[in-house]
Amino acid sequence: MSTIPAAKVERWQRFRDNRNKALATRHGWLTLTSFQWLEDSPAAVELAPGLWSTDGTTATLTAVPADGLSLVESGKPVHGTVSAALADEESLMWVQFGGMDGAQVVVELAVRGGRYAIRTRDAGSPAFTEFDGVPTYPFDPRWEVTGKFEPYPEPVDVPIATANPLVDGIHLTVGDVVFRLPGSGHEFRLQAEEEKLGALTVTFHDETNGDTTDDWRKLALPRPRPDGSVVLDFNRAINYPSAFTPYGTCPMPVKNNSLDVRVEAGEMQPYPPGDFGSSPNQD
Repeated sequence: MSTIPAAKVERWQRFRDNRNKALATRHGWLTLTSFQWLEDSPAAVELAPGLWSTDGTTATLTAVPADGLSLVESGKPVHGTVSAALADEESLMWVQFGGMDGAQVVVELAVRGGRYAIRTRDAGSPAFTEFDGVPTYPFDPRWEVTGKFEPYPEPVDVPIATANPLVDGIHLTVGDVVFRLPGSGHEFRLQAEEEKLGALTVTFHDETNGDTTDDWRKLALPRPRPDGSVVLDFNRAINYPSAFTPYGTCPMPVKNNSLDVRVEAGEMQPYPPGDFGSSPNQD
């Protein structure tokens, strides 16, 4: 019976510790409590004071001193009207309020699918205050495989859906990662996106989705070697934020990024299905 090298387990455990620490930041993904589109006339919104609106190019907020709002960047109180403009897919931690320090809740301004929206991030959310780590499969070295990256001559924009049915996305595919997996006699091919310094990301479905894992997951890959070889360690497969909150706009896999095997490695479903709250606002 083979034994797992202790160094590999220790590196994986450090990865898990850092991952859980990153999720548990005060206004991180675990604190999302709403997603709301802005209207063209000033109007109240759920879970945040003030009157909010957009003209399609700029977002505007009007508040009075009793609202207790201040700008996240400067801490300056919002008395009157402030505005901000973002490009598509950009986000801004814009204003804050509540709690002993006036910063329990941060309101994030975002543009998704060409429309302005806000998300509240509440450090008092039970998903955050009760978080004690993401459940995972045990480390298994069989799920660390070597594949080959086959780059495209030019990147290709592939339309995709997202976790919010009203928000479309684009997968900027730079090539295919080709590999084999335990328990399967055929080759797999996943479309990849490029990250900083030539690293890659693959977003994928597999046969554990909806059972022991969320509906899809993602895996970061190191920069391919000069010969095109690249390591896929599915022990490091992680959930998108939409696994923890119904208010994410996370990208779904491209059509062909599905594995017809059970990838019993990496992060598992953090909650029972539907247990993390209500559905996103789809007005």
